[in-house]
Amino acid sequence: MVTPESIQIDIARNMATQHLSVTGDGQHFEAIIVSQEFAGKSRIQRQQRVYKTLGDRMNGEIHALSMKTYTPDEWESGSK
Repeated sequence: MVTPESIQIDIARNMATQHLSVTGDGQHFEAIIVSQEFAGKSRIQRQQRVYKTLGDRMNGEIHALSMKTYTPDEWESGSK
């Protein structure tokens, strides 16, 4: 079974984050990700970057992942 912790480990292993949290019930997950890598990127490009960190897991193992992505400046300014 997929766990929030396993998703968090994969994201953290494959991209630098200043804040990362993942919650979920084994089927549906929600992530909050703060990374400088998101600077200058659209919301879709940010999501694609996160999906890339999860690789093949997004093709069946992880049923649904919603995410909120922020740059450190957005996170600090309260754009949450």
